[in-house]
Amino acid sequence: MKRFVLFGLLILFISSAGFSQSFGDIYEKSIEDNTAISYSFLREADVIWSQRLWRLIDMREKMNLPLYYPTTPTADGRMSLISIILGELKAGNLNAFDIDKMTVNVTYSDIEGLLGAGETATQVPTMSGVMKDTVLITEPRPEEVFQLMILEEWYFDKKHSRMDVRIIGLCPIRVYYNEEMQKMARAQLFWIKYDDFRDSFAMHEAYNRFNDAQRISYDDLFMQRRFSSIIYAESNVYDDRQINEYMTGKAGLFEAEKLKTELQEFEHDLWEY
Repeated sequence: MKRFVLFGLLILFISSAGFSQSFGDIYEKSIEDNTAISYSFLREADVIWSQRLWRLIDMREKMNLPLYYPTTPTADGRMSLISIILGELKAGNLNAFDIDKMTVNVTYSDIEGLLGAGETATQVPTMSGVMKDTVLITEPRPEEVFQLMILEEWYFDKKHSRMDVRIIGLCPIRVYYNEEMQKMARAQLFWIKYDDFRDSFAMHEAYNRFNDAQRISYDDLFMQRRFSSIIYAESNVYDDRQINEYMTGKAGLFEAEKLKTELQEFEHDLWEY
């Protein structure tokens, strides 16, 4: 009996006090004062080769979990990537662009609608059994943003004799259950310019599961390529068609790996040993 009492007290202690981070840090962190590190100056004459790629990040993969969690801001101010993006857009500090026309701005109310927010007119029974017209309000669901598309450009800089990459844009993708179609659906929400959000990403901490004392910013995470992804499309004569338009299933994954290997081999072949 004593064993059960002790076990119950242990569970109560863990549920009430475990994982709380509301007591603050043992030292002052300076990440909130960070700014994005400037790119090195790049001239058109220095770029002798370049290619644009679209990558798909699934934030449910183990390596990409720091991009998805926490789904709600923590006591120490840590936020998920989508929360940072939506916060800047809601405040009107930065702009989002249409998924098809990247020069057309998207309003925050439109974004909320894309995230599932809205009003639905329906009838519900009252206590007397009479049907009454009611409007159901649905809140936006940013936690359903499980994927992220990246538009980036790889190039060879002859001035510094190196292959490099710069991220151009990010596109959050919502993965949700479509009640009308009765199946899972994917929806690309909007595009943002990565350079516009770099300072904001640099001021927010991304979780490092290996070392709490060496947490990095979201800008560091992207610039240091600390994510897992697959190539979704490449610039080509077919007007940037996606891999899944001409390859399906495993063949599509093999094609993505082939493009990744070709990129590595191109860099390797630039040098002679």
